[in-house]
Amino acid sequence: MPAPKPDLLRGTLDLLVLEVLRAGPLHGYAIGQQIQRLSDDLLRVEQGSLYPALYRMHRRGWLRSRWGTASSGRRARIYSLTGVGKRRLASESAAWRDYAEGVQRVLEQLSEHGDS
Repeated sequence: MPAPKPDLLRGTLDLLVLEVLRAGPLHGYAIGQQIQRLSDDLLRVEQGSLYPALYRMHRRGWLRSRWGTASSGRRARIYSLTGVGKRRLASESAAWRDYAEGVQRVLEQLSEHGDS
């Protein structure tokens, strides 16, 4: 299977980050690794995309951050969801499910009519 195009990931990066942080606080590198692991290596988040997204979500009040220590022993900024972030996750998840359902309906319709 070909690697996902960066624009697809960019369009869903907020949702993926918020969902990963729903499980608990993590530092930036660990967030990227978790997305990669949970997607069975289908999705890879470049640091050049991840950190600007984290800063943007922090500015919007979706995330809070604090300085802590990563498992490697290095100082790292640890991110967690705020109440606003949890509400944003719920709305983004619902929108994504609606979008995926719409795509699935189109695929099924074309498949049923032999218009592949």
